[in-house]
Amino acid sequence: MSGKHVAVLMGGLSSERPVSLSSGKACAEALDAEGYRVTRVDVDRNVGQVLTELRPDVAFNALHGPFGEDGTIQGVLEYLQIPYTHSGVLASALAMDKGQAKIVAGNAGVPVAEARVMSRFDIGNEHPIAPPYVVKPVCEGSSFGVVIVREDMAHPPQSLTSSEWRYGDRVMVEHYVAGRELTCGVMGGKALGVTEIVPQGHSFYDYDSKYVAGGSRHVLPAEISPKIYQKIQSLAVTAHQAIGCRGVSRSDFRYDDRFSEDGELIWLEINTQPGMTPTSLVPEMAAHAGLGFGEFLRWMVEDASCLR
Repeated sequence: MSGKHVAVLMGGLSSERPVSLSSGKACAEALDAEGYRVTRVDVDRNVGQVLTELRPDVAFNALHGPFGEDGTIQGVLEYLQIPYTHSGVLASALAMDKGQAKIVAGNAGVPVAEARVMSRFDIGNEHPIAPPYVVKPVCEGSSFGVVIVREDMAHPPQSLTSSEWRYGDRVMVEHYVAGRELTCGVMGGKALGVTEIVPQGHSFYDYDSKYVAGGSRHVLPAEISPKIYQKIQSLAVTAHQAIGCRGVSRSDFRYDDRFSEDGELIWLEINTQPGMTPTSLVPEMAAHAGLGFGEFLRWMVEDASCLR
């Protein structure tokens, strides 16, 4: 049993605040059961002062979205010299920018879809690429702001230029890849299992599919050929290393096997701060590998460092 003082950072300032609170609560309870001295920190703009006063041995980063997984909080922790979990400043910032991450991963040999980054105001009434395509905010997670433009749509959705849009002005327009939703975690530079995500009553893996009870079904191990399974694991590790990730990450893929078993396999993005409840994707993968939730989190705490 460890007597380390662990500050669990949760909440935060992004659209993913409710998700982070759920992750943080689960992690704090599990780490407490593992024998750590746990302080729950609901992060706001005075987090530097709070952490200076607390002086924890480790910061467990359970934040999601901007300010939590884009290098911002990582920079604060580096400045305060508090060891922390997950990826460091550069890898976090790079992974959070979907356009730049795609360039780096693609240059490392990871297959990616045709895409371009542009201002949402420049999309206007003309399709920027031939439909079908997907429009994604460049620096958001949890599928916030994702729009699928079908082939029969005469023009881009007007929501992109609406004053109610809350997801930043830079968006990525990406060729739509049909097929199955697959994801693979990486822990300490080694691939975990591959999960297929099957949305229930939703057209794609959107926010409700991820977080509403019954919104999706997880198939682990994914029912795909050993060849594709191993290829996904290898590509997840390649992306993890190319982006410069540390600790735990998760890469998402689309796999279109409608016409052949080899099909089309495309890497979508990497998540440096995956959901962290016992039923979240990466903890499920760790459990499949024989690591209980508490043991999994303990590994992350003991792996924590600065200069990540």
